[in-house]
Amino acid sequence: MAQQYPEWIWQNGAIKPWAEATAHVMSHALHYGSSVFEGIRSYATPDGAAIFRLTDHLNRLYHSAKIYDMALPYTRDELAAACREVVKKNGLAAAYLRPVAWRGLGGFGLSAETPIDMAVAAWPMGPYLGPEALEQGITACVSSWQRFAPNTIPAGAKAGGNYLSGQLIAREARRLGFGEGIALASTGLLSEGAGENIFLVFDGALHTTPASASILTGITRHSLITLAREDGIEVIERDIPREYLYLADEVFMCGTAAEVTPIRAVDGKQIGAGKAGGVTRRIQELFFGLFNGKTNDQWGWLEPV
Repeated sequence: MAQQYPEWIWQNGAIKPWAEATAHVMSHALHYGSSVFEGIRSYATPDGAAIFRLTDHLNRLYHSAKIYDMALPYTRDELAAACREVVKKNGLAAAYLRPVAWRGLGGFGLSAETPIDMAVAAWPMGPYLGPEALEQGITACVSSWQRFAPNTIPAGAKAGGNYLSGQLIAREARRLGFGEGIALASTGLLSEGAGENIFLVFDGALHTTPASASILTGITRHSLITLAREDGIEVIERDIPREYLYLADEVFMCGTAAEVTPIRAVDGKQIGAGKAGGVTRRIQELFFGLFNGKTNDQWGWLEPV
């Protein structure tokens, strides 16, 4: 089925028709991957449409831009207003938002000074890994592609060029018939999914990889850690060997797009009972409860549209 695009988008300070949001083919970002972006969701809540952790996402956007010496031409408040505006203008409640900043048309060298262009899009999006994934879980494989080593490309920045790694991992997994790929770090220890953070469950406790494992420390990841600890579930951040994927009681991935997706098998080896386990189900209840009113949003994460 062809992609259905929304009618309106925000670009460089103004709402315009989707088809008019263009960039020059010689833009620096197209050739060198010099962009930073965020993935954000809005949800239909009992109190109306709300954007999940909008402020935190925009703060990370600025942090990513700082790493790459990109001076964003709009304030956080202006970008927050743009996010709300595209949701409203397109008549959306539940949506995926994509603020993005890139080096535009200017010089042609790697270190060339160029204008910084920006856009914010919003469109309807269901579960990233398929409508049945949240309930039934997915299969995954450990990729032959490793994550980049420390002091090569900063994994802590959500930069466009970083996602070439994720593309290799995800496309290899799909080619081999798996739902998603899992990457090891340059150390040979567990890193994260193609575009998701990963949690393992042992004896009722959550185990997840640390920032030093070449992961993007996700905002959904932080949210789940916070919710779990508030619920009395122990969370341990530590280095994890590959084989522990096969030995875990439960495994799940998380991210803005993936939300909380169980993994039922890795490399053809069944995880636990081959379906979402009790801890995973509880984490899903706590997370999605933020949006249906069953989990108290004591942190102010839901920001009204």
